[in-house]
Amino acid sequence: MRISDLGEFGLIQLVQEWTRQSDSDTGPDASSVYQTVVDNGDDGAAVTFLRDRVTEVYTTDTMVDGIHFTSETTPWRDLGWKAIASNVSDVAAMGATPALALVTLGLPAHTLVDDIKELYAGMNEICREFGARIIGGDMVRSPVGFITVALTGIASAEPMVRTAARPGHLIGVTGSVGGSAGGLRAMLQATGDRGPSMDRLTGAHRRPRPHVTEGQTLVANGVVSAMDVSDGLADDLGKLCAASGVAAVIWADKVPAESALKSVFSEDWLDLALYGGEDYVLLFTAPPEVMAAVIDGLPRGAAVIGEVLDGEPGAVTVLDADGNPRLRAGAGWDHFS
Repeated sequence: MRISDLGEFGLIQLVQEWTRQSDSDTGPDASSVYQTVVDNGDDGAAVTFLRDRVTEVYTTDTMVDGIHFTSETTPWRDLGWKAIASNVSDVAAMGATPALALVTLGLPAHTLVDDIKELYAGMNEICREFGARIIGGDMVRSPVGFITVALTGIASAEPMVRTAARPGHLIGVTGSVGGSAGGLRAMLQATGDRGPSMDRLTGAHRRPRPHVTEGQTLVANGVVSAMDVSDGLADDLGKLCAASGVAAVIWADKVPAESALKSVFSEDWLDLALYGGEDYVLLFTAPPEVMAAVIDGLPRGAAVIGEVLDGEPGAVTVLDADGNPRLRAGAGWDHFS
């Protein structure tokens, strides 16, 4: 069955069924954070927040067919996961926990209903795992498929921001980078050579895992400067530095990457780690004494990778193991370049 056979309201009714959840199915501690007083299906959704002294965080992200994903590289269920994941990661980068999502779909009329069901199945999976809930949205007919997610988050402390990096801060990441870009390249090359390393890279691209707990660890240890790695490590660090009015160096030999990436792309794994995107680990800066405590409290894979300096705002230099500048060999994601 195609969505043109159902019509808009028929599809909306199915989406309401797919996203309807009981109070016990909203993830850890969700019922103590908020109560839904007007649910999916009305002109808008309404929520009463129950905790005192909390900050609401808001973010949104769009994925367009042929630009951010293709059916050849991302199945519908994984697309649903990933569309939510990119927003959860933004919330995590501010030290918050995800709460409520609105989903807008642009769909060609020939889209299959079963594909949209799979899309929502993937979105529901990640929402259950991270304590979020889809409470509404919109859908339109479109010549090109797209999905837009708007997500709120709850922060009990001052949110981390991009504008608080200072000279003398060390630079850290909460996990390895380059896996998603490696997975995409592996699928596009389609060598047919599968195995654990290839599967791990493919999984990193299709089902990235936002670092929500890690973000809360950063906040608890006094980190105030952070962002997520969505457009590439080097370029995202440049954005953070530009916002803070500082420069930075990355120590190439300290950049963490999984063994799968080094195994499959032994010649250029570092370029994928520096300039690939959609890793959704957290990039942060902190004074040395704070950084030492934070790294000890983070999972394996977290690393100190550089230092914030005085200099041209946004300038990032990559140094090799001998301390020499490394020529740029790639570029992060830019929607309009």
